[in-house]
Amino acid sequence: MTKEENLEKMRHSTSHVMAEAVQSLFTGVRFGIGPAIEDGFYYDFELARPLTPEDLPAIENKIREIVDADYPFIREEVDKEEARQLFADQPYKLELIDEFPDNRVTIYKQGSFADLCRGPHVASTSEIKAFKLTHIAGAYWRGDERSPMLQRIYGVAFDSEAELEGYLARQAEAMKRDHRKLGKELDIFSIHEEIGPGLVCWHPRGALIRQIIEDFWKAEHIKRGYDIVYTPHIAKLALWKTSGHWDFYRDYLYSPIEVEGQEYILRPMNCLGHILIYNSQLRSYRDLPLRYAELGTVYRYERTGVLHGMARVRGFTQDDAHIFCRPDQIEAEVAGVLKLAQLMMSTFGFNDYELLLSTRPERYVGSIQMWDEATDSLATVLEKLELPYDLDPGEGVFYGPKIDIKLRDALGHAWQGPTIQVDFNLPERFDVCYIGDDGAEHPVVMIHRTVLGSMERFVACLTEHYGGVFPVWLSPLQVVIIPIADRHVDYAQQIKNELEEEAIRSRVDERAERMSWKIREAQLQKIPYMLIVGDKEVESSNVSLRLRSGEDVGMRSLLQVKSLIKAVIEARAQTALEGESI
Repeated sequence: MTKEENLEKMRHSTSHVMAEAVQSLFTGVRFGIGPAIEDGFYYDFELARPLTPEDLPAIENKIREIVDADYPFIREEVDKEEARQLFADQPYKLELIDEFPDNRVTIYKQGSFADLCRGPHVASTSEIKAFKLTHIAGAYWRGDERSPMLQRIYGVAFDSEAELEGYLARQAEAMKRDHRKLGKELDIFSIHEEIGPGLVCWHPRGALIRQIIEDFWKAEHIKRGYDIVYTPHIAKLALWKTSGHWDFYRDYLYSPIEVEGQEYILRPMNCLGHILIYNSQLRSYRDLPLRYAELGTVYRYERTGVLHGMARVRGFTQDDAHIFCRPDQIEAEVAGVLKLAQLMMSTFGFNDYELLLSTRPERYVGSIQMWDEATDSLATVLEKLELPYDLDPGEGVFYGPKIDIKLRDALGHAWQGPTIQVDFNLPERFDVCYIGDDGAEHPVVMIHRTVLGSMERFVACLTEHYGGVFPVWLSPLQVVIIPIADRHVDYAQQIKNELEEEAIRSRVDERAERMSWKIREAQLQKIPYMLIVGDKEVESSNVSLRLRSGEDVGMRSLLQVKSLIKAVIEARAQTALEGESI
């Protein structure tokens, strides 16, 4: 058994011990389920009162008592009727028992606790090593919002205290980098109940970051022969029925609205508008490939429980594009997209990523031959470019296989990034064709792709990757000029004007506060450069340069500082450290 398998077994065992601890501390507990998860475990409970963080130390202490008691984990098999008697006061367990396909039910016991479980478990409670309960959350029974809300206790468990301490240190750093926390502190975005959950308001600073990214994105696409298009945010429901989205994604689509007797829905994808643009005129084989790109906002219904700041939302802007090509052009076009994706990732500082080739899911449209051809095309390109990848069986979209690229941020967390999908099916459904050199109609191949993902999730990822310390070229405010006294304000304004002539984003902090306070606030706002000006600087036409890292560079000429900052911006330095190496 591998280390990971042993860890999973130990973590699952810890969830059972936690359930026993809760049972011993509270009366009338009803138990849900308690699986192992990445890094730890959880268990769902129905209790007479809400749990609070103050309850966790007592539960942890009780777990330690059970661990020290060295109770063996005992596996038993009983028939369904005996299991119903054993769990007669546990309605959630009875529901699970009724669904078991066989008459035999597996139970694990330790100490005073018994649970339905396939196992396996460690031999005894003393094999549980380093653990910690982390937080409490609400969770609908079996993830169904029509079912009762239970209380879920999360915990983590490792083989040693050193591993646990390392994990907790990384989690503490992750909390500092949480884009929801930094989004508020740095005034990047907000979400308002008055508008609705999962719908993002971009504040001026966040909007400027987004604009810089989008301008770079557009320029790189135009260089590569993409045409920028715009399509409507709503469309007739019939269009989405023809495409298959209504049948396959109905749970994620917003309910139709009626307009003049016709049903419309908010678009969940941009692809159909691009198809209709293509179909607006006859196309020759000489016209292909055609590449349509759109920063298109789409809307999908996500359950409230899975929404997460800007990383999981209900309205988001995809950096979308669709390539219409001949079958003999597929490999070259997919290779071009992969190279563009690599440029985007490296430019924004993501050099650690993994590629997954996702294959045919259980529910799909089109022929198996189509799917095999599309999957082989993607695999061939990956192999020719010598890009290592893993198979992700059954995770393709309903109309075709895809390449997914998972970005890893500075803490090693994985984020969904670029995706490339080869689609023979939508062109068939919408009769998307070209006239070949033989004068006959032939179906096009359609490539769906993004090279960032969505603007909301990508900015969330960037924020956490850099901990809010954005590279200088992405920083909404690049320079703050701090006059020591009112008599220095005119010189500070002169500096600002000169910086703005070089397209360096700056402002003068004229507030009647101490200089040290202004410097500290600029550092908290993670502004890359602070230029301090007082009598000496005015007399010598210089500035005193400080970095957001806290380093005091000292007095420099304004010309030198401008040149240095411009060089950093133009180089699009990938990390804050590079951006501050003046």
